[in-house]
Amino acid sequence: MSAPVPDNGVEQRLIPVLGQQIRVSVRWGSGVPLVVCNGIGAALEVLDPLVAALDPDTTVVRFDVPGTGGSPDSPLPYGFPYLAAVLRGLLGRVGIHGQVDVLGLSWGGALAQQFAFQYPLRCRRLILASTGTGVLMVPGRPRVLLKMLTPQRFLDRRYAARIAGELYGGSARRDPGIVERLFDRQLMAGSRIGYLHQLLAGSAWTSLFALPLIRQRTLIVAGTDDPIIPVVNARLMARLLPHATVHLHPGGHIDLIVDAPALAPVIERFRRD
Repeated sequence: MSAPVPDNGVEQRLIPVLGQQIRVSVRWGSGVPLVVCNGIGAALEVLDPLVAALDPDTTVVRFDVPGTGGSPDSPLPYGFPYLAAVLRGLLGRVGIHGQVDVLGLSWGGALAQQFAFQYPLRCRRLILASTGTGVLMVPGRPRVLLKMLTPQRFLDRRYAARIAGELYGGSARRDPGIVERLFDRQLMAGSRIGYLHQLLAGSAWTSLFALPLIRQRTLIVAGTDDPIIPVVNARLMARLLPHATVHLHPGGHIDLIVDAPALAPVIERFRRD
């Protein structure tokens, strides 16, 4: 049974699921819930600007994967099929038993693809932002990817601002401080072992061969100035997904968050159509 919902309509708690303790935040509203899967190392507060830009009547579910934000470390490394099962169990524990729309940002895009493939009856529509097909994709520049191997940018805000333009592109090139301000929202830094588990999950996964089997309508949102996930990956996914629409914008890897007022309406239109 779900816990009582506070007056502000946002429920946040720690829930045991399949051997994990997962911190979840649910902004209760109406219609088909939107589940948001975050990027590597990022706690759910980082998504605040996006959630604020979405329709305030939309039910939005976000959560910290094990070892990130308020979720304790996983006892063992995990893969995306297991994490998709954790997400399915988490939805049931908060009282959401019907279909959901799933949005995956960057690393969270892998989890979103896995969930749509693994539980097709639970996923109505799929939204993939700044993401690719895993290990079998067109990679970003090695100098950029090396900066992704540690969680230092989440622990050192000045370092995050210093590398922001080179790492994220888009709006971060014009205003590197925007990343420092964004990560200031992360109230609880994740652990190094949690970050390592996320890296390991991504290093052993690809959706390349499963994409033709994903039948849900899919929106692919990609920036043309994304140093981490080159835009060619969006075009590749669009060719393999049977029901895909591509929205290109001139921003970078995290513009879905830092330029949420411009991109949230694109998501809303796709969910309504």
